[in-house]
Amino acid sequence: MAHHKSAKKRILQTAVKTERNRYYRTRIKNITKAVLEAVEKNDKTAAAEAFKFANQQIHSLVSKGFIKKSTASRKISRLHKRVNAVEAA
Repeated sequence: MAHHKSAKKRILQTAVKTERNRYYRTRIKNITKAVLEAVEKNDKTAAAEAFKFANQQIHSLVSKGFIKKSTASRKISRLHKRVNAVEAA
């Protein structure tokens, strides 16, 4: 256990940030999973709606500084490619 006041504070801050990061990581996974499930069912409208929501949410995480712009672009691009494949079929 930490003995200094500043070290104790850092431990608390790390715990808060860890929880926040875990929440956002899980959120990204669940949003992505929703899009992929709609794609698996070949449901064009559901896939388009889920993708629209995913796009908004992932870009909001960029503005909060949780993920980098290029990472968000890569994730959105991969999802968009899957959604377009359903619409083309």
